[in-house]
Amino acid sequence: MTKPIYLILFSLVLSQVTAQNTKKDFESSITELDLQKHLSIIASDDFGGRNTGSEGQKKAADYIISQLIHSGIKPVVKDSTGNLGYLQKFNLYTSGWKDEYIRINGKKKFSFKDYFPEGLVNVPEEKTVETVFIGYGIKSKYRDDFKNLDLKDKAVVFFESLPAGYPSDDEYAKMSKFSLQAKKIRTASDLGAKYFFIISKSESSGFVTLAAERKAILGRFNQMSLNTIKSPSSSPDPSFTVSQSFASELLGLSEKKFKKLLKGKTTSFKSATITLKSERGGTPVESANIAGFIEGSDKKDEIIVVSAHYDHVGTDEKGRIYNGADDDGSGTCALLELAEAINKAKLAGQGPRRGILFLWVTGEEKGLLGSQYYTDKNPIFPLENTMCDLNIDMIGRVDKEHEKDPNYVYLIGSDKLSSDLHKISEEVNKNNQNLLLDYTYNSPTDPNRFYYRSDHYNFAKNKIPVIFYFTGVHEDYHQPGDDVEKIMFPKYTKIVKLVFNTLWELANIEERIKVDSNKP
Repeated sequence: MTKPIYLILFSLVLSQVTAQNTKKDFESSITELDLQKHLSIIASDDFGGRNTGSEGQKKAADYIISQLIHSGIKPVVKDSTGNLGYLQKFNLYTSGWKDEYIRINGKKKFSFKDYFPEGLVNVPEEKTVETVFIGYGIKSKYRDDFKNLDLKDKAVVFFESLPAGYPSDDEYAKMSKFSLQAKKIRTASDLGAKYFFIISKSESSGFVTLAAERKAILGRFNQMSLNTIKSPSSSPDPSFTVSQSFASELLGLSEKKFKKLLKGKTTSFKSATITLKSERGGTPVESANIAGFIEGSDKKDEIIVVSAHYDHVGTDEKGRIYNGADDDGSGTCALLELAEAINKAKLAGQGPRRGILFLWVTGEEKGLLGSQYYTDKNPIFPLENTMCDLNIDMIGRVDKEHEKDPNYVYLIGSDKLSSDLHKISEEVNKNNQNLLLDYTYNSPTDPNRFYYRSDHYNFAKNKIPVIFYFTGVHEDYHQPGDDVEKIMFPKYTKIVKLVFNTLWELANIEERIKVDSNKP
C-alpha cells in the first residue's frame, strides 16, 4: 500500500533537515581547542622551525601522519613495490658548500669559524700550496711588500687595511676598504699568486661576530631546487679572510710574536704549506609531501585538493627558532581538522561525492617546490581529473588593515579561472560564516603578487581553479615571534569552518565547476 502524499513530503523534508543537521554536526567537530592542541605541537620549539628537509620537519610529518591514522584517513601514495603510504618522498637539491676546509700541518680549520670565504668561492679540487706572507700587500712609492718574491702558484697572506702612520697622500690611503683589498689581490695575482688570505683586524670575539654575519649574508645565495644543481666553475682569485689566531698558526708564530708583527714593521717570508678545498654544488636533501585521501561516492573520479605547506624557515645563527605558527602552522592544522570532519561524515554515511585529497606540501618556503613536484612531476591523481585546489596559508592572525575588525579573510584567485567557483565561494560564506571577503590581493596590479607566492599557483598554472585563503602579513612574518600565543583562535576557527562549508558544497554539487575565464 502506498503512503499518503503528506507522509512522503514529510519524509523528504525530514531527510533534508537531518542531512543539514548532520553537516552542522560535522562542522562543529572543528574546534578552537583541537586547533590549539595541534598547533601547540606543530609550532613548538621541539620541531626547530620545520626547515625544509630538517629533522624538525620530519617530526612534523610524523605527527601529521599519526593524526591521519588516528582519524582513519587512507594512505594513497604508492611506493616502488606498490604499497601505499602517506609520504610522497623526493629529493631537493640545495646549492652551497659541499666540502670546505683548510689544513695546516694536518690540522683542519673550519669555515665561518677560523676563516670565511670572500664571496661564493669555489675550489672544487683539493689544492696543496705554499704560503708566502707579504705584510700589508702594498706596492707603492713608499713601500714594496713584493720585492724579490716568487709568488707563482703560491697563496699569499697579508694584513687587512694599512699599517699605522701610512702616508695619507698615497693612492692606497685614498681607497675604500673594498677597493684597497681588490688592489692588493690584483697586484699579487699579476705576480702569479693563486690564493689570497686576508688577516682580519678584528680580534677573537669580533671575528666570531663578523664570521656569523658573513655566513648569514652568503647563505642568502644558497638556493634549493627540484633539479640537480651543476657545480660552478673554479673561482678566479679565490680569497679568504682569516682570524688572527689562524694567521699566527699559518705563519708559524707564537701569539706574542704575531702581535709584534702586527704592530711593527712587517717583512715578507715563506710560511706553511697548506691544503684547501672550497667546493660548491648541489647537495641532495630528502623531503616529502604528505597525502591523505577520502574517496568519493558516485563522482569518485573527480578530485578536490586541499593544500597547505608544513615547512617553515628553521633556526638562525643566533639559535632563534622560527616556529611559524601562522606561516603555515595555521594551514597545516586546519587540514587536520578538515580531514577529520569530512571523514566523520563519510563514516556516518554522509561522505563526499567527489574524492578529496588532503595535501601537506614541503618546500614552499624554498620556492613552492613541493607543490611543483606534485603538479609537474608526480600527481597522485591526473590533473585533468582535479576539479580545484583550496589552499590555506596564514589564516591565524590579523594585519594592520583589519585591526579594528578581524572578521575577514583575503580570498585570492577564486575568480581567475572559474566563475562557478567564485559564485559558490561567495554564496557559501553568505549562508554560513558571513566573513568579510577581501579581494585586495586578488587584483592583477597587486604589488605583493601573492597570487604567485603560495602553493595554489602550481595548480592554477595548470588551469585548475583555486582559492587561496589568507589573512595577510604581520610584524612576525618570517620572524622568531610567529608563535602560538599570538594566534587568534576564534577567528582562525571561523575561517577553517568557511573552508569546510565551501569544500562540502564543491564536493557534492551535481555539475563539475567550469573553467570559463582566464583573468590576469
